Amino acid sequence: MARMAQRLRGYAHRTDIAANVQTVWRALTEPDSLARWCSPDAWIRPRSGGLFRATVDRVTQLEAHIDVCEPARRLRLIYLPCAALPADEAVTDDFMLAADPKGTILRLIGSGFVASAAGDVQYRRMRTGWERALARLKVFVEQLERKAS
Repeated sequence: MARMAQRLRGYAHRTDIAANVQTVWRALTEPDSLARWCSPDAWIRPRSGGLFRATVDRVTQLEAHIDVCEPARRLRLIYLPCAALPADEAVTDDFMLAADPKGTILRLIGSGFVASAAGDVQYRRMRTGWERALARLKVFVEQLERKAS
């Protein structure tokens, strides 16, 4: 009998940041800045084929392959297999930046989580971890912007 298709789910976050796109991009892609708002052990090699590493929820160590890196526009992560993520599906996070008259709109779309009791914990950890991290990013970048003014 053919395997039934599993339902997948994801999350979407929107963060409005009162800073220009270049400043937000640097905060996302410069290792020192990333470690300030994401997690102390965060590290990134920001290029297509690069690597992202962080502890998003202070418990789960994640590594991701960067398959899309369009400066000041888009960064997509495909997470490498680990015990904290679903084994059967590709989990991705796609960061998209857009200029806005008030600064930058940062959208994060996460996908690839199996809708099941086992997948709930993984899903909640990633969704909540990124929600909190993006709030820290907003504060970090807006403080940089104020200091620069």
